[in-house]
Amino acid sequence: MELFRALAVLVEPPDQPGAAHVADALGLGALPETSAYTDVFIFQLYPYASVYLGAEGMLGGEARDRVAGFLSALGQVAVPRESDHLALMLATYAALSESERLEPDDRRREYMRSARRAFLWEHLLSWLPVYIDKLERIAPRFYRRWAAMLRAALDAEAVSLGRQDALALHLREAPKLADPRASSSEEFLRTLLAPARCGMILVRDDLSRAARELGMGVRAGERLFALRSLMGQDAAGTLGWLASEADAWKSLHLRRREAHGPVAEWWAARAASTASLLRELKTDADAALPNSSTCSE
Repeated sequence: MELFRALAVLVEPPDQPGAAHVADALGLGALPETSAYTDVFIFQLYPYASVYLGAEGMLGGEARDRVAGFLSALGQVAVPRESDHLALMLATYAALSESERLEPDDRRREYMRSARRAFLWEHLLSWLPVYIDKLERIAPRFYRRWAAMLRAALDAEAVSLGRQDALALHLREAPKLADPRASSSEEFLRTLLAPARCGMILVRDDLSRAARELGMGVRAGERLFALRSLMGQDAAGTLGWLASEADAWKSLHLRRREAHGPVAEWWAARAASTASLLRELKTDADAALPNSSTCSE
């Protein structure tokens, strides 16, 4: 379990004491510049479970409260304010494993093993494989290697502990993507940026890529601002692009079906549902466009 502690260290900025030694011990090579860390973990892929599991796709909220509640139930007196930060969660998992290993009483040890299994499936595997999928596509080499090591460690734990009977509560209670025909366009756009609601992670680089592929301009800024700008310029084109992204995410999720079973299937179903809605909306947007004869008059 020292591996999880070591991996947790590297979720923090690379200029912290001891980080270089940890990276070297793991065979990851030289630490990246602080700017590379900032781009990945501060500007694009925030290392907080609540961002990927919460209904709003934002820090805190009920998703964080569930993690804090789990830690409290384990007897942790002072639960950290940012209990869902990835570094803390990996360190917590390592501590659970160590406590189980050192426990002399069989019944108590089995209880600790059950707690470790629950933490793994409820609070780590419910979102981290999806997070890693995106990180491996946007991060520099150092963090891609870190992500591959973390994925292998998580998958090994899933095999060792076996699956949890019930799907994580985070996922069972996650609402679907908002339909703008029943809510509002603003709510629709906001929920497109909430991974648990749309089944995919859209970061700043994705929206820049969409602008390039669709031949549009988009100013730098918050993702919601950029997404709103793309929709304003070409709603049908943007909806079609997003539908294709959802299809790609569905395929990514299904690749993990053997390792993660119902969790991967849940994410795949969520991405498929999003793709279907987006295509319906694209059809509506296409129908609303002036036809060619009208444009020529």
